[in-house]
Amino acid sequence: MDVIRTRRDLHQHPEVGFTEFRTASRVVEGLQSLGYDVLFGADALDEASRNGVPSQKELDQAYKRAIDDGANPEIISKMQGGLTAVIGILEGHAPGPTIAFRFDMDALPVHESTENDHFPQKQGFRSKYEQTMHACAHDAHTAIGLSLAEKMAEGSFSGKLKLIFQPAEEGGRGAHSVVKKGVVDDVDKIYCLHLGLDVPLGEISGGSKDWLATTKMMIEFFGVPSHSGASPEKGKNALIGAATALLNIHSLPRHSTEQTRINVGRLEGGSAVNIIPHYAKMVAETRSTSAMVNAELENKIKSIVKHSAEMHELQYNLEVIGQAIPITCDQELITLIKEEAAQIDDFTSVQDYHKGGGSEDASLLIKRVQELGGKGTYMIIGTTIPAPHHHQKFDIDEQVLEPTVKLLERISKRELV
Repeated sequence: MDVIRTRRDLHQHPEVGFTEFRTASRVVEGLQSLGYDVLFGADALDEASRNGVPSQKELDQAYKRAIDDGANPEIISKMQGGLTAVIGILEGHAPGPTIAFRFDMDALPVHESTENDHFPQKQGFRSKYEQTMHACAHDAHTAIGLSLAEKMAEGSFSGKLKLIFQPAEEGGRGAHSVVKKGVVDDVDKIYCLHLGLDVPLGEISGGSKDWLATTKMMIEFFGVPSHSGASPEKGKNALIGAATALLNIHSLPRHSTEQTRINVGRLEGGSAVNIIPHYAKMVAETRSTSAMVNAELENKIKSIVKHSAEMHELQYNLEVIGQAIPITCDQELITLIKEEAAQIDDFTSVQDYHKGGGSEDASLLIKRVQELGGKGTYMIIGTTIPAPHHHQKFDIDEQVLEPTVKLLERISKRELV
């Protein structure tokens, strides 16, 4: 399997969280052709535990587009409604441990650059879907996972290899449903990874730290419309209620011993200049280095929303649409990764830890494995990037792909002796 060709195909066809129908179809076909047992659709995640699922209209449009662009209709028929996780399982020739690797598949709602100095544009594999792009290397992660599957396909090992292709990492939405399905309950060790994150090409860290717990919330306010000139007193302004909440959310005090973050990333409402807005919607997030402090911030936002709605005589709805927790990496796995990376010439600098700084819902998978007595880590593999993650000119240096596959193969074969 040509990992670069696979990555470029996925880059051309980016799909946001829970709409990864074409991507997941490609993964299923690839794994099945290699002899893996493959779980997908409702067999790979718990439908009711998903966070932040797109609207039915968005799901339907993405489903049709996937079919038009070559997705296997028989496969994705089992993914309707956004059931886009895929689990590949390969049994070795003898009993042994179960190790897992996690690869995220989703893209972002970002309009990809059309400038000639942007490598995917120059080389002809820029996103075919406007306002959607792989701006966080998940196309590369998925391609790496499929290449690892090919390398291990002969099954000449003891134990079980489990490859988790996860939807909806962005916004912390997908891992929770995979955990609730019990996918990692039999896993002894789980390895998660990310390319980039301001780490230079040739450098790798076996673990990472300072990931932030986070809660993402979607909040709706419901009021009463009325003529803004003739009868404003008869209306109940949902947009004012949302604005009140926004200002108070951003006024929350920070914590003295933990890092915290607050953001309202979107606010919309109203329909015309002469109508009292009867509906408003906002999305907000909390983050902290402490899960406990993050929970306190979440509760304060819920209180602010409740009282903002009451102040303006509104109804409201608040839904948690994403979550993650801090990551604690196990030193045993970090040491193993460092030892194996040192055997690969492309990795010239091998470190214990790199600072995460954002949030990552692989934390939920790692935590579940650790709760059941297993171990986990989140490694960072450096690559040159011309622009920051989530930027319209984000890209990776494809030289990182083959060494990363080689590293994961070495880890697998060492663990599954």
